[in-house]
Amino acid sequence: MTKATDGTAGDGTAADGAAAPGGPAGGGPLVELADVSKYYGNIRALEGVSLQVHAGEITCVLGDNGAGKSTLIKIISGLHQHDSGGFRIEGRDSRLGNPREALDRGIATVYQDLAVVPLMPVWRNFFLGSEPTVGRGPLRRLDVPKMRATTRTELLRMGIDLRDVDQPIGTLSGGERQSVAIARAIYFGAKVLVLDEPTAALGVKQSGVVLKYVAAARDHGLGVVLITHNPHHAYLVGDRFILLKRGIMAGSHARAEITLDELTRQMAGGSELEQLSHELQRAKS
Repeated sequence: MTKATDGTAGDGTAADGAAAPGGPAGGGPLVELADVSKYYGNIRALEGVSLQVHAGEITCVLGDNGAGKSTLIKIISGLHQHDSGGFRIEGRDSRLGNPREALDRGIATVYQDLAVVPLMPVWRNFFLGSEPTVGRGPLRRLDVPKMRATTRTELLRMGIDLRDVDQPIGTLSGGERQSVAIARAIYFGAKVLVLDEPTAALGVKQSGVVLKYVAAARDHGLGVVLITHNPHHAYLVGDRFILLKRGIMAGSHARAEITLDELTRQMAGGSELEQLSHELQRAKS
């Protein structure tokens, strides 16, 4: 997503990196999936999945490995297209052709492995693929002072105070790298931020750091989709919870409708765990 020269980002967001206020007319969802299904040959990856992503809210998608979370990410991010159902962006029926189109429509995806170049400095990774330049023709060159200053300013806006934006991004902790990716998405005008298991490989303290910045993205007015298999992390920040199991929806709840214990029980399989517990008790006796 590129920055325009008229004081706005390419999609109409403010040039200072803040998300443009408001979503679709009438305050509807920024992104909506309605009974979406995806098949790979005879394999059902998703079937009848629905969710809504609203500005200033975090929608958590929970499920174990093989639940369909990765397929859902690929559809929202434009990597794959759905086979049936409705996919609407700001109220308009959509079928994304590729991830660049998703970015142009304001949907930014931060994957678990992060698309960064470890040996490059933080500021270079912040602008990777969207570097501003100065000069013309053979004298055209990267605007390094602007990139350094902007990176530092935007990270501070998110409450991220790095020691030095010239340090290689590979020297940062996992939580700090995730935070830089979130700040970058906000600066380049994302309206919807999709986070793929951002705390999966992190310890307790670093997970807390990332969740803090996930909440900060929500407070900036973004609609956030948090993909996770950890109900405790989801419940700390989530407004809505979508439970996936083997490609189908096992539950859809607003935060006020469910407790952490019940969310954990449903996530873990509920009755299946109880049945397993009885079987193990019989085996021990």
